Amino acid sequence: MPIRSLRSIVAKQTPVTAPKAVTVLDGARTMKQHNVGALLVVDGTRLVGIFTERDAVFRVLAEGRNPQTTRLADVMTSQPQTIHPDEPFLQALRVMHQGRFRHLPVVEFDRPLGMVSVRDALDDDLYALRAALEQQEDSLY
Repeated sequence: MPIRSLRSIVAKQTPVTAPKAVTVLDGARTMKQHNVGALLVVDGTRLVGIFTERDAVFRVLAEGRNPQTTRLADVMTSQPQTIHPDEPFLQALRVMHQGRFRHLPVVEFDRPLGMVSVRDALDDDLYALRAALEQQEDSLY
């Protein structure tokens, strides 16, 4: 199985970003327009957070916040875990599995290049991850 670098995956992407001052409503509309489940929240060109569909449900709707007035900065995950584009995709899958999240920003020099998600995993990658995790668990016992 060829080892794919994250750089090769995000090379085809245009990062879907939004300024931190944007409202949740506008952020959700951007997500819908681009058919993505998460936004890279930026201050200028620097990544400062991530806003996901889960954030919209748990941090906005479930808490009774108004999406027309609530800013992304108030409900995003600040300083999200990121990964360098030269890392292998398998490492990104490990990070997402261990962190129990589905989106991982790919960042170089504080600038988001794109985002990978569990959806980017193909059968070969999932098989390799499963085998590696099983091997890791076996070594613990």
